[in-house]
Amino acid sequence: MKKSIFLIALIASAICASAQVSVEASIDSIEMFVGQQVHVTLTTHAKENAKIEFPVFKPTQYITPGVEVLSCEELEKKALDNGYVDRSMRYTLTSFDDTLYYLPPMVVKIDGKQYKSKSLALKVLTIEVDTVHVDQFFGPKDVQDNPFLWSDWSLSFWLSVLLLVLLSVCYYLYLRLRDNKPIIKTIRVIRRLLPHQKAMKEIEEIKADKMLSTKNTKEYYTKLTDTLRKYIEERYGFNAMEMTSSEIIEKLTSIQDEHGLSELRHLFLTADLVKFAKYSTLINENDANLVNAIEFINQTKQENIPVEETIKPQLTEEDQRSQKARRILKTVISILVSAAILLFLFVLYTLYLLLY
Repeated sequence: MKKSIFLIALIASAICASAQVSVEASIDSIEMFVGQQVHVTLTTHAKENAKIEFPVFKPTQYITPGVEVLSCEELEKKALDNGYVDRSMRYTLTSFDDTLYYLPPMVVKIDGKQYKSKSLALKVLTIEVDTVHVDQFFGPKDVQDNPFLWSDWSLSFWLSVLLLVLLSVCYYLYLRLRDNKPIIKTIRVIRRLLPHQKAMKEIEEIKADKMLSTKNTKEYYTKLTDTLRKYIEERYGFNAMEMTSSEIIEKLTSIQDEHGLSELRHLFLTADLVKFAKYSTLINENDANLVNAIEFINQTKQENIPVEETIKPQLTEEDQRSQKARRILKTVISILVSAAILLFLFVLYTLYLLLY
């Protein structure tokens, strides 16, 4: 007896639990025109922790021949008071053939058990078109121009104004740059003669003037000693032009050996006697002193020194400010010209969109 009561209670609870799980299907419209869309909503009533598997369709897959599924969207679940929830899936359908369609039941798995919804119907309607009297309701229309709207053209207009302003500023800055003449100072490279080369050149000129050594010995020795003084000054770096003959010999003695200076000492002594004591020399004595001068130059000359001198220009502060201003003007003009070109291209693009 007890076993029978227990079995009856178990069966009743199972029937009760089964009755509380349900699947319902609804459609928002049973009629639609060709190409329109309708929505089929599939709703399950089950416990909150139940595992529910809705049928899934790919886009453009047919739910039944002639009816396409465009999309599937799960809706927000709705909680109930007795621990159950309603969960829904919405299917968007469309069709392009006018007929009455039978939508078969949809199968939902709840905790591994299959539940079927009810079947639905969808009637697709078409619009009757009179292909014979095409002008019965609406006649042919001529080509019409779009109305002018300032809102469509305002952007292009103001950008064009801005472009003109940029071009005006560029032209003004160009005039300023043109009026501000560039400072051009080149680097000069001077090829200079070495001290012994200049001295030998002057001695050759003295030798060529034979009348000088015979008739005007004072001028002859003045030119010869001045040539040696210039050579000594450039060669040894002391002011020989402002020194006496004895001071020059003394300075040279402190720099180099006594050897080779006796002839030079004799030359300077003879020159002093000729210039200040009206001493008369012989022609061969003049030639010997000239040879001694050449010998001294050849013994003391330096040939391994640079013969070219680079002279770089020196800019004043005003010149430097002028160069800086020109660089700034060139940079600003380049930026403005680039901006003007980009703005011009953008204006052309906006006009193209408006006209075509």
